Amino acid sequence: MANIIETVLAVLSSTPQRWIQLAEALPPEIFHRRPASKEWSAHECLQHVMDTERTVFPIRVGYILRGEEFPAFYPDEEGMKPKGDLSSLVLAQEFSLLRTESIKTLKKVAPDQLKSRAKHQELGMVSLEEMINEWAGHDLIHTMQAERAIMQIFIAGCGPWSRYFGEHLIA
Repeated sequence: MANIIETVLAVLSSTPQRWIQLAEALPPEIFHRRPASKEWSAHECLQHVMDTERTVFPIRVGYILRGEEFPAFYPDEEGMKPKGDLSSLVLAQEFSLLRTESIKTLKKVAPDQLKSRAKHQELGMVSLEEMINEWAGHDLIHTMQAERAIMQIFIAGCGPWSRYFGEHLIA
């Protein structure tokens, strides 16, 4: 990949706007609807990316650059603790503000710092380049997960066309 920092920044910069668009456009009952009992709703996916923006990814940049061991993150134990009962739109807007700060942090990283390494509590030695790739992938997977949760309502209502959505159906 040409310049991984620029590519990762492109993903990280676009994610907040996608969340804001979804939160503005959809009624709360759709955004909060779980597609299955053990699956996250779009709102829960957003809360999770907010949790990781607040307590995981930007902080890991510092750990790795300093060569310090850092802990794993367990979303079921450490995440999903919203401040009050925030609407999805307010949460998306807060996420956008946090992400703006994270992008400033990442823009300070020089290409030669991408090889910096530190020990992750579970995974062992990891590089900054690996971690920022994971950050971008994490954004994309949870945006897809949220959209897939939202999609279930439309799959259920499309009658005979539902057969075209088989690989996206959450049972």
